[in-house]
Amino acid sequence: MNQNLSIESSSNSHMRNGLFRDGQTTLNGIAVIGLGYWGPNWIRNLSQLHCCNRVIACDLDAERRARISGLFPAIDTSSSLGEVIEDSSIDAAVVATPVSTHYPIARRLLEAGKSVLVEKPLAMSRTQGEELLKLSRAQGQVLMVGHTFEYSAPVLKLSELISQGELGEIFYISSVRANLGLFQHDVNVAWDLATHDISIILMLMGRMPDAVSCQGRSHYRSEVEDVAMLELHFSGNVIAFVHVSWLDPNKIRRTTIVGSRKMLVYDDTDPQEKIRIYDKGVSIQRYYDTYGDFQFAYRYGDVRIPRIEETEPLRRECEHFVHCVTTSSTPKTDGLSGIRVVSVLEAASQSLRSGGGLVPVIKSEAESI
Repeated sequence: MNQNLSIESSSNSHMRNGLFRDGQTTLNGIAVIGLGYWGPNWIRNLSQLHCCNRVIACDLDAERRARISGLFPAIDTSSSLGEVIEDSSIDAAVVATPVSTHYPIARRLLEAGKSVLVEKPLAMSRTQGEELLKLSRAQGQVLMVGHTFEYSAPVLKLSELISQGELGEIFYISSVRANLGLFQHDVNVAWDLATHDISIILMLMGRMPDAVSCQGRSHYRSEVEDVAMLELHFSGNVIAFVHVSWLDPNKIRRTTIVGSRKMLVYDDTDPQEKIRIYDKGVSIQRYYDTYGDFQFAYRYGDVRIPRIEETEPLRRECEHFVHCVTTSSTPKTDGLSGIRVVSVLEAASQSLRSGGGLVPVIKSEAESI
């Protein structure tokens, strides 16, 4: 398998080995910018890890700040991004604001000499992502993107199984991520939900798709699609489908991977048996005399459910970010990883606006830096 997208470093082995360890170097201060839907989860994990001398919660909304103060009395709060930027005791920040604000906020933080973790997706365009990456390198700061599922035990298990060749040659991947809501006001469902599946697929494939197509529909807001289907076309006759929706009555988080040897289903909503490996396959009889003799041979074997020891992916992600900042290591999901996902989303958006045709994925300039 092509491993062009993998980044192996001491920080990655640290991430795999578990949670933040006693005695590890801590940060002076880390800020969480944005206390909406996901921000409080960052606050909770950073507080529980005891990886920083100070955790600062920043949001314009007084009610949100009051809620965080009630839940975490030891947390400092601020209503001003400017205060966070000017505070020299703050080493790093997590940006958990609406997608359209990721780039300008992350840029200001990097310019102030702070390492930054930006929630997915990294930015609204490949160009913006490249600017953030160049700035982080020039400043000598860590830039990480919140592709949380790449830190989950089941997805790490998927990567292990594929790299070991247990499924054989990959034929196709099909992902469904659907639920009722939450509608976003500044991006469509592809930029909101498909980001997770694209990051997972790129991690598993180890390479970028050559081209992308996308179709979708808006039912409640003009040109803000609430249902979409993406097709990612890879070299080697591999295709990946990603179906996302804000309008499904059931919460679905399921990925099917079909290989030449075995098939696999990953269901993130299953409380215990998240991965099932099916010893099923199809083969063509090698020799036959006439067309009438031609037939497929189907194999129906056992189903195996691998044991997975889970920890909260966001907790692993927090630990990994702090470790990378304190050791100046390259994150597993670094700025380049974020740019790759945004490049796929940009191609999908272009396809969506032009009737669903195939659009080539543009390689980032940063790939060669």
